[in-house]
Amino acid sequence: MSSSITVRDCSTKWLFWQLSNLQLHLARQGDEMKQLVQIVTDSSCDLPRRVIEKFKIEVVPLIVRFGTEVYRDGELAVEEFWKKAKELHHPQTSQPSVGAFEEAFERLIAQGKRVLCVTVTGKHSGTFNAARLAAQRFGEAVQVVDSLSVSLGTGLQVLRAAQAALPGCSMQEILALLDDLRARMRLTIVLDTLENLRRGGRAAVFIGAADRMAQAFNIKAIVNLVGGQLRLQGAARSFRGGLKRIVRETEQLRPLEYLAVVHARIPERAEEMADWLAERTGFPREQIWVEETGAVMASHAGAGVLGVLAVPARVVAG
Repeated sequence: MSSSITVRDCSTKWLFWQLSNLQLHLARQGDEMKQLVQIVTDSSCDLPRRVIEKFKIEVVPLIVRFGTEVYRDGELAVEEFWKKAKELHHPQTSQPSVGAFEEAFERLIAQGKRVLCVTVTGKHSGTFNAARLAAQRFGEAVQVVDSLSVSLGTGLQVLRAAQAALPGCSMQEILALLDDLRARMRLTIVLDTLENLRRGGRAAVFIGAADRMAQAFNIKAIVNLVGGQLRLQGAARSFRGGLKRIVRETEQLRPLEYLAVVHARIPERAEEMADWLAERTGFPREQIWVEETGAVMASHAGAGVLGVLAVPARVVAG
């Protein structure tokens, strides 16, 4: 009797184990079937690795050069990048090849996905054009969007797109979401120096006059993005003064949906800036994202740069 009970018990346990495995398999299949759109971006978006992995974002790396040394963005740890930036040539970046985007698109389409690729602004990088050219081979299976922003300005759009894609939002729904987000977001940056921008030629529209003014009066330039183009918004007599000006301007955007601080090599100032923003705007401090920029923005803006990304709950004129 005891032997038959043992056999029956084992059989029951085996059956429940099989059913549990089947349920897990079906759940995983369901998740894969739900996600109809795969999000792709470039490595300048400054999203942390934990976010990229959690939301299954495909990242195509830009290229970083120190003279004859060539790396894919992300191959160098942050400390190693800055060590080379000090000891070797000034870092330069270039967009991914058309082939790099083609390889990523082809692999994802083979998995039955449509692809939405969100890139850094095409006004300051050839990355958007490289992705657009690659997409032509795949017809309607691939859509390419110019974020009209940089760093976390691109990254937030990528994140929101990925969050919408996971539960199964359609391509058109995600594109509409991004249009609304871009219309509201503001990215404002204080530069400790204009030297890196001058070297890279990324802000030729204003760099001449601003650089002369900065050198003559030791002021700090405040820039923003208008239609994807870097523009000189103003100047401050000190870096701290520039930060306080951004805080005042951000306060006028309330109520806010999202706030982030991005920086290069100034973590204490970035945390202090987040504290100021929370105090003046009422936005929860624990929800303000503070991140260090990666190699791409660092190469063009240099150490000491700090930016604030703000997304008002509604479109604000001006």
